[in-house]
Amino acid sequence: MIKSDSIFHYPNEFGLESGGKLSGFQLKYTTYGQLNKERDNVVWVCHALTGSSDFTSWWGGFFDSSSLYSPRDYFIICANTLGGCYGSTGPLSLNPSTGRPYFHEFPQLTNRDVVRAFDLLREHLQIDKVHTLIGGSLGGQQAIEWAIEKPDVFEHLIAVATNAAHSPWGIAFNEAQRMAIAADTTWKKNDERAGIEGMKAARAMAMISYRAYEGYGNTQSEKTNDKIDDFRASSYQQYQGEKLANRFNAFTYWLLTKMMDSHNVGRGRESVEAALQKIKAETLVVGIENDVLYPIREQEFLATNITHSKFEKIYSLFGHDGFLVEFDQFKTIVGNFLKEGVLVRH
Repeated sequence: MIKSDSIFHYPNEFGLESGGKLSGFQLKYTTYGQLNKERDNVVWVCHALTGSSDFTSWWGGFFDSSSLYSPRDYFIICANTLGGCYGSTGPLSLNPSTGRPYFHEFPQLTNRDVVRAFDLLREHLQIDKVHTLIGGSLGGQQAIEWAIEKPDVFEHLIAVATNAAHSPWGIAFNEAQRMAIAADTTWKKNDERAGIEGMKAARAMAMISYRAYEGYGNTQSEKTNDKIDDFRASSYQQYQGEKLANRFNAFTYWLLTKMMDSHNVGRGRESVEAALQKIKAETLVVGIENDVLYPIREQEFLATNITHSKFEKIYSLFGHDGFLVEFDQFKTIVGNFLKEGVLVRH
């Protein structure tokens, strides 16, 4: 099984949905496994908000040798999103017109821009068909958008803990996080660490939407009734902020939360429902029962309006983050989906 990291360079001007443009871009991507002679064993993964192209670091339990999508049988690929900070062109990249990092000057991106960039990579790799397109959360939004834009490319779609249009609730969560970043007195500076303290607070806010009430109760409850300060839940929030600050930047966080907010498959199309009906892929939509950020009714809506689709639920104490944790449930659900309508490779 071969795993490798590569860079795709696109040298031409790239127009954006906002009206802005990039003079070119690069995407870092990770592949695992090998293309077969028919080039029909491709599994394309779209990562979540702060993920990287190395899907084995955050979804390794789903793509191990025991998985139905084992790298022994499939060619698995994931690209760091355009606007990301793990090797793809983003706010800390050099702006060719100035020779300095973009910082605040990086243009607004949407999921449609991202999937157009992904599709250029797909064409570069001479991949005509993708066996399965899979993504969760922001990555699920991108997967749905891509399956609408290129319905003849994807044979199967797995959309997890995601939606057809980002909700006012989700946008409010993201705006509160950006307000925390903007309140950081360093945020207006052109420096890679600008806004980092604000981003720590933003991440702490986000964790409340990623996890469930029961999950915090299960993992962060006190061992004694005597405390009046220094609670485990408090230190956990501090830890999560510090952890992200060590691997991310506030510019990318701001940009990608804006990208998430702008997600609406009905924009410029007849309707959200009509857009979803363009999807030709056999589709599995997976929701998480106690997800407060992407409530399960949003996945039920997807399944109702995508023609060839099936809906399944995951039960988890972790809320929205359950799709990154509950590998056994997820494997079972996907396995049943494949056995019902897909030729499983051996």
